[in-house]
Amino acid sequence: MNIKIIGAKEHNLKNVTLSIPRNELVVITGVSGSGKSSLAFDTIFAEAQRDYLESLSTYARKSLPRISPTNVDSIEGLSPCIVIDQRPLARNPRSTVGTVTEIYTFLRLLYSRLGQPILRAGDFSFNNPSGACQSCKGLGVELLPDLDRLIDWHKSLSDGAILHRTWKVGGRYWNIINAIDFFDMKKPLKDFTRDELNTLLYSEPVQYQNETPGYVQSFSFEGVVKRLNKRQGDSRGLEGNSYDTQFFCLDSCSECKGARINARARSVKVRERSIVDLVTMEIKDLIPYISTLDGAIADSITPYMTKLLEYLNNIGLGYLTLSRSVATLSNGESQRLKLARQLGSSLTEIIYILDEPTAGLHARDVSHLIDVLKKLVSKPNTVIVVEHDRDVMLHAGVIVDIGPGAGIHGGKVVAQGTPEEIIQNNSITGSYLAAKKHIQVRKVRNHANGYIQIQNAKLHNLKNIDVNIPKNVLTCITGVSGSGKSSLIEVILKKYSHIIVVDQTSVGKSPRSNPATYVKAFDDIRKEFANATGQNESMFTFNGKGACEECDGLGYTIMDMHFLGDVKQVCEECKGKRYNSKTLEYMYKGKNIADILIMTAEEARKFFVNPKIKRCLQLLSEVGLEYLQLGQPLSTLSGGEAQRVKLASRLSQKGNMYILDEPTRGLHFADIDCLLALLQKLVDKGNTVIIVEHNLDIIKNADWIIDLGPNGGKDGGEIIAEGPPELIVKSTHSYTGKYLSRELNIQ
Repeated sequence: MNIKIIGAKEHNLKNVTLSIPRNELVVITGVSGSGKSSLAFDTIFAEAQRDYLESLSTYARKSLPRISPTNVDSIEGLSPCIVIDQRPLARNPRSTVGTVTEIYTFLRLLYSRLGQPILRAGDFSFNNPSGACQSCKGLGVELLPDLDRLIDWHKSLSDGAILHRTWKVGGRYWNIINAIDFFDMKKPLKDFTRDELNTLLYSEPVQYQNETPGYVQSFSFEGVVKRLNKRQGDSRGLEGNSYDTQFFCLDSCSECKGARINARARSVKVRERSIVDLVTMEIKDLIPYISTLDGAIADSITPYMTKLLEYLNNIGLGYLTLSRSVATLSNGESQRLKLARQLGSSLTEIIYILDEPTAGLHARDVSHLIDVLKKLVSKPNTVIVVEHDRDVMLHAGVIVDIGPGAGIHGGKVVAQGTPEEIIQNNSITGSYLAAKKHIQVRKVRNHANGYIQIQNAKLHNLKNIDVNIPKNVLTCITGVSGSGKSSLIEVILKKYSHIIVVDQTSVGKSPRSNPATYVKAFDDIRKEFANATGQNESMFTFNGKGACEECDGLGYTIMDMHFLGDVKQVCEECKGKRYNSKTLEYMYKGKNIADILIMTAEEARKFFVNPKIKRCLQLLSEVGLEYLQLGQPLSTLSGGEAQRVKLASRLSQKGNMYILDEPTRGLHFADIDCLLALLQKLVDKGNTVIIVEHNLDIIKNADWIIDLGPNGGKDGGEIIAEGPPELIVKSTHSYTGKYLSRELNIQ
């Protein structure tokens, strides 16, 4: 039986009807904003979830999330559905790779049965008072003052060397430092002796008497760091604590050295290794060690552990350790961790929906992921992936191509079939898969105008590397997963805090934010209406005077269906136009303000003659978003669209430095062509663009590549090769060079 969808109209879907075979690997693809997520997540998953919840009793449903009805005529052939998305697993600092996969639970059981001296399984838990380190309460880290954030070493005390506001020049605590007459107030702190610094920073409270007029006469002097540490324990309120946090950094607990558990638990050994030794081993190294444990007890515990560890290794996470906090994982790593958990499940006939599982994966690791997806299908299950990776598409059982364009120009099934059938099709996807179209390599490379210099970078797994990143060019930082790319970016941002990070997070969570407001076009549009009608500008905002009173300018009302979920209904008063009837009477060139908001950026640019408005809307066209309606809530944009909206607002600026983390995530081949043109435009204006990327179409068009590796984790953190793409392909040790050579041969 197939999954039959009839009349899907969610978001921009245009009454889509299609049949998806079960127990297959199904790829849904299409340009950014075409409606892929609307079909996969907002239609298939939403309806499966609603069907399941409605099967429960009313009493059971009252404590579950409220699900709105799906905008589809009918769906047949659904079964329980699980989404494996890229949202972080947890932000709880107590969650680790070991705890979320439950491998650590089995390790604790193993050590409680085989270890010496004998302890209970709970005594190895850092979330249990009997096992947690008392100093850090099982967190493995402690908050310590960061002297480089607290002190400007090149300034004197008189010039404000202490950056915390409590010690501002002329304030009470600064006056106390001055009054004790121990320090040269005009000497830069970098020239202080060790004794002077120890006194200034770490002195215990000392009572002083001073007769100098103008200063505190009786007071207590205490070292700056001592005082700050005390402040962490008092009750100054959220604002004070939030302000102080910027002067602290996390460091390994001085008692347990980051192990999280107490000395008693750390002392237990199995074959001369403690449980800490095992959780700090990389997964790829832990697998052979676990396999050596034998005996009746070990044989009853280790098989599940070994199987799950192998799944993690096969999907490119072999460089992680079980002690790694999940809060530090990238979105792609989080998704693959969830995928590994499902592989260990015995569930069958499930529909799995994955959002671009290749995100964050180097070309070397994609083949392993494909094997894992096929293994999930073979159980049997139905696996639906929203994906743009060429290799994943070519290994799919069925491809569903949504398009032909984005936004109002998309929402249709333009092609469906096996990879071979799609290649024969004239759709955009088919043309790229058949190599009728491909992304060209630029013939001329840009040249550097100076360098960003990083020396002795040793954060995480970086091995004390020196890096020179060229300015005014497009630089790609590449390497397999876990090779140190994100760590290098962290080092760069710490040294050059003015660099602008442009990511794919939402540009606006409020339903009131829209493209027109974000590119600063709406203010001038309201001025045009005000000048033409003689009314105040506030009349034409849906956030205030001109808003429909019934829906408060949202365009819809929310009906509480109690246990059946909230339902959004078009406002009966304004019919979804967001404005009151009086405001809608005022016209500009035959259009009211609501008519303007349903125009696309392209239509509005042709409609208005005001050069400022045209210039703002032109920015959206230049980043390929001319199809967006001016009033479309920003919260409904895809990740790729959100990133391009952010870039649009920066296009007119010069001399900036940008860092983009995987900008091709969620982008189709055709979108990548548009993105490359946009990045080149930024560089042409004198900007420096640094990209962390795995996509070979972007990498082959970079001016400069810095390839890290050779592998992930402890086997990474080195510069394997650097230079233009033509030089990288000559490196015999570079995985990036190996795959890049095939791309350059296309030409």
